[in-house]
Amino acid sequence: MGRCSRGCRESQRVPLDEALGIVPYQQSSEELVRLGCLLSVMMPYAQASEVLRQWSGLSVSAASLWNWVQQVGQRAESALAEVLSAQGSGETVTPEAIDDALAALPLAIGADGVMVPFRPTPKTSVGAIQWREIKVGILARLGTRVTRAGETLPQLLRRRLVAVLGTIDDFIPPLQLEATRQGVDAATVVVWLSDGGRGFWRVYRTCFATAIGVLDFFHAASHLARATEALFGSLNSAEAQAWFHRWRHWLRHGQAQRVRAALTSLMHLPGWSNSARSTLIQVQAYFQRHERHTRYQHFEQLGLPLGSGMVESACKWLIQQRFKGVGMRWSEDGFNHLLLLRLAWANGRFEQLFPTVPKSWPDRSPNP
Repeated sequence: MGRCSRGCRESQRVPLDEALGIVPYQQSSEELVRLGCLLSVMMPYAQASEVLRQWSGLSVSAASLWNWVQQVGQRAESALAEVLSAQGSGETVTPEAIDDALAALPLAIGADGVMVPFRPTPKTSVGAIQWREIKVGILARLGTRVTRAGETLPQLLRRRLVAVLGTIDDFIPPLQLEATRQGVDAATVVVWLSDGGRGFWRVYRTCFATAIGVLDFFHAASHLARATEALFGSLNSAEAQAWFHRWRHWLRHGQAQRVRAALTSLMHLPGWSNSARSTLIQVQAYFQRHERHTRYQHFEQLGLPLGSGMVESACKWLIQQRFKGVGMRWSEDGFNHLLLLRLAWANGRFEQLFPTVPKSWPDRSPNP
């Protein structure tokens, strides 16, 4: 696998051969493998094969690209397992170099999940799709930028991504590793952003308990909508809308305690159906559990984001764009190996996977 088209190359070497490190009759060069893997990170294998052919004149099948990704992905998987094992044994992880201006900015960490279609049986597409959750984490410095109109807007700087097909316990070690690499212990302010998923808040308590925890405001507001619907039967009436908007305003503007008190009072009133009372109890418990994470007016004064949009965007960019195309269904190994390569590219570490390839370009992340 991986053989170049003999007819176009065996007569003589040309400058492109030299650039790709190809010698006559060679199956593949490390430079060509690197390029093939890089294209596969960005687009489906069949498209990557066609782009490579159009650009270089070399015929490399989609199956060859898949095999290359598996080989390099296995190396990346072994290297990551070794680093995680060392971290678990208490060995020190050295933070990456960061300039003083970036280091002075708050470090935001967020997590969320996204579903990906998998094959029910390896090596065959027969059977119903199995949807499995990929847990995604993002770490970024919270900076600002000035528009042409002179408006100052928030900007995420030095974004780094983590993603795992597995449980919360599988997700925690690589997220801790990346947090250490990004200087979490020296950051002046650390903020955790997530929706109400209990598993991700366990990550917060386990790894970042001293950080400022922010519950996604829009997710919190959706629970107020649930409570309003329990009270009125639907959200369609003017009275229900007025009630919901009043609660939402209280929550957003520093009166979360008033929301909790109202829910507590309502759920103890007689006359509710079992379903309505159960919903009120659940929503009240939710806001009680996140009492410290819903201080939105305070968070705004600190210049912190109130929503988890940065991780939702990361889920779309990292996972959905490459792994949820039309007709795609993945094997576990095929997914994991490509994911590790895509993460290496996203985090500016792709060239480390090819140490023998001469480095003639900057090793940059597409998430600067």
